[in-house]
Amino acid sequence: MAPPDRARPLTGIALKITSVTLFITMASLIKATSGHIPPGEAVLFRSFFAIPVILVWLMLRGDLRTGLRVRSPLNHFWRGFVGTAAMGLGFAALGLLPLPEVTALGYAAPLLVVVFAAMFLNEQVGLFRIGAVGLGLAGVLIVLAPRLTALSGPTVETMQAVGAMLALTGAICAALAQIYVRKLVQTEETSAIVFYFSVTSTLLSFLTIPFGWVLPSGPEFGLLVLAGLLGGLGQIFLTSSYRFADASVVAPFDYASILLALGIGYFIFDEVPTSAMLTGASLVILAGIIIIWREHQLGIRRNRARSARTPE
Repeated sequence: MAPPDRARPLTGIALKITSVTLFITMASLIKATSGHIPPGEAVLFRSFFAIPVILVWLMLRGDLRTGLRVRSPLNHFWRGFVGTAAMGLGFAALGLLPLPEVTALGYAAPLLVVVFAAMFLNEQVGLFRIGAVGLGLAGVLIVLAPRLTALSGPTVETMQAVGAMLALTGAICAALAQIYVRKLVQTEETSAIVFYFSVTSTLLSFLTIPFGWVLPSGPEFGLLVLAGLLGGLGQIFLTSSYRFADASVVAPFDYASILLALGIGYFIFDEVPTSAMLTGASLVILAGIIIIWREHQLGIRRNRARSARTPE
């Protein structure tokens, strides 16, 4: 397998934007079926039909044998468990809230990763990043506030409040999943992490059968299969983007998803964003970019410190 070539940042950025586009399109397909298909059933399609795409990718890379070797099966399970919970909660929220709002609340995940890394991985977090996290969480509260005040209102507004809490809980689970990924990358191949997550989430989705699976119609079946294929492709493009550019270069393009979500929400689902959603999302995005910039600066300092310690 060829070593990473991070001297091609434009390629990395293009791959990242492609992955973001694929993931938002996938979420739109799930949303389009959410009126009839339960979230757990949608998780099955998203996970199962991503597996063949990932296997073909591994075969083309020549990683099919070595890339699926497991050294820490328990961590794979827990990463799969919290990741599946994040996916299912996010899919449930898509059925209750506008697409841009679910997307904005999902931006809480990278902020919470900073908090959880300090709690569970003993990473040092300075006042600069703590302040950025606080700014981002304030943005999340701005998005949430109109929904939470509607808890005692009409049924539709109450369900939207439930959807907001589902989206936020999903972001918490997604952040925990990233903590497990940080542990796994120390011993596991990236390809194994990607593959076994899809396998674990496929198996876990069957536990939701008692909650009312239904037989999809022909169009729904096609949309769900396409969502799974796009999810698998999105994961491949995402993983590949980090081979051509540093994380600090490509990570900010995650936030291009809000522009796509706004466009799809408006033109496809007739969803008009509120001022609270736009204001809150802007603060969360600003906080995320600040954290990414700070991580980049700290990475430069660490590299300089290692170079200074290396004898000539």
